[in-house]
Formats: sequence, structure tokens, C-alpha cells
Amino acid sequence: MTVVLPKALVQDPKTFGKVAVLMGGRSAEREISLKSGNAVLEALVKSGVDAHGVDAGGDVLQIVSEGEFDRVFIALHGEGGEDGTIQGALETIGMPYTGSGVLGSALAMDKLRAKQLWLGADLPTPPFALLGDETGSEDIVRELGLPLIVKPVSQGSSIGMTKVVEHQELNQAWRVARGHDPLVLVERWVEGREYTVAILQEQTLPVIELETPRAFYDFEAKYEASDTQYICPCGLEPGVEQAFQSLALKAFKALGCHGWGRVDLMVDDSGAPWLLEANTVPGMTDHSLVPMAARHAGMPFEQLVWRILETSLSVA
Repeated sequence: MTVVLPKALVQDPKTFGKVAVLMGGRSAEREISLKSGNAVLEALVKSGVDAHGVDAGGDVLQIVSEGEFDRVFIALHGEGGEDGTIQGALETIGMPYTGSGVLGSALAMDKLRAKQLWLGADLPTPPFALLGDETGSEDIVRELGLPLIVKPVSQGSSIGMTKVVEHQELNQAWRVARGHDPLVLVERWVEGREYTVAILQEQTLPVIELETPRAFYDFEAKYEASDTQYICPCGLEPGVEQAFQSLALKAFKALGCHGWGRVDLMVDDSGAPWLLEANTVPGMTDHSLVPMAARHAGMPFEQLVWRILETSLSVA
């Protein structure tokens, strides 16, 4: 599939000024964020950008303010970095930053409200319910059937997620998810193929199909396993691929997201797509999907990072 990439908005790296690459943080995804941030930092420096890495702790606003930075590249994953918190903090000091704003970031990070909004917009997402405690499992199974996928409402990188095949497994899965978030989402399992659609400057990149011998595309499959397969071109008919790209972009925009990100979906055995989640600060590691999709579109990593940094030009 041919992708017509938009022209770069910026030609001179000096236009960006001094850039802080925020990474690390205090979420469960800290180590992944450090890998993403350092990869971004290296790419920006290679491109001639005056970029500096900042491990985002409690004094991050002070560092950004006193460091005389002109803009921020957010490479923080998970809580505190992808949920609208850092975005709102940066807006209070008038600091431009990459990617989605406060609302889009918060909604995408909250899987429950994202799914509720998608349903309201008549976009397909698997049936779901909240499991408030261990006593509600019978009603959940009766309503949604088996298998199920159990997840914390506000975590990324598949942290705290468990596939449940038997009813008696649900309580333990709830306890695992509950250890990461007070709200636990239970979703009907969709049997089929998993795809992901990267979005850059309101344009979709080539679709990637994900294959893993594990129960699902979990943390190990994403960052550690050597047997995860990433298929791009994805093998879909062009019209079908375009339809999935259009759906992903609609889902992304419905949440108020913009700039760059990724939308994950399952396609069941009948060919129907089901939206799983949106990511507003996807990984930028050697295993990450957005760089992979960009590469298949003819965009090297350094160029991708440059284009993401351009998204900070529209935020003040």
C-alpha cells in the first residue's frame, strides 16, 4: 500500500529551539519510557536539534522552567505522562509539548471512558463491564460469557492484564488488575487477528498485524519475547486496510486525540473490527510499533521523531 507522507513543516532544527525530552517518570512503565526517551533524544541530536534528556521527577516543572526550554517532547508512558497530568502541568507554564492535549490524553488512558465514548459515537468495541469486587464474577460471566480479558482501567503496556478461560480464574485476574488500579475492566474476548494502526499528524501509517504464541499480546510479547511476529504489509485487501485505518482515525479523533499515537483493534473470524484502546504516547523502542509502521512507509526513525516534534508547534 502506497503512503503519501506529508511534507515536513520545519526545515531548520533551530526553529524548535531548546527541547526537553521527558522520560522515565514514576509509573510502572518507567523502564520502557527511559528506553523510548533515550532513543528519541539520540535521534533529535543526530538531526541537529538542541535536545536534552530530563528524567521527570517531582521537580520536572522547575527543571523545564529554569532550563529555558522552548518545548517538550513527551516520552513518558503510563500514569503521570500519558494521562493528561504532565500535559496540564506544562500548559500552566505555557510550555508547548508533543502529542495530544489534556482531554485526549486522559480519555485514551481511561479504557472504561474511552469505550463508553466509542459506543456513544457508534464505533465498535467489545462488550464490557466493571468488576468492582470478587463477588460480582458470576454476573460478569453470565453477561459476557467466556473467555474474558481482565485489565486495569488506567495502565498501558498490557500491565496487569489476564486472559480468563475458566470462571474460577476470574477472581485471581481481578486481584492482579486491582493491584494496578482501583477500577477493573472485564471485556469479552475477541477471537481473531490483532492489528495496530499508527497515526502521525492526522494521517494513518501502514497497518501492522501482530502474532504471538502467548495467550495475547502481553508485556513480555511487546518488549521481551523474540517470537512475536510483526507482519507489515499486513496482508489485508487494500480496501479493508483502508477501512480499518479510517476506523482507527475516527476512534482517535473521537477521544479528542491529535498529533500522533496508535489505535489497537481485533478483527474477529467474521472480519468485523473491534476497537481495543488508543495510545497517545506509544513506545519508541526497538520493539515499538509506530517506528515500525513509519519505516514501512519509507520514514526513517530520525524523520519520524522530527515529525512528532513538529506536533508541538500547534500547542501553546
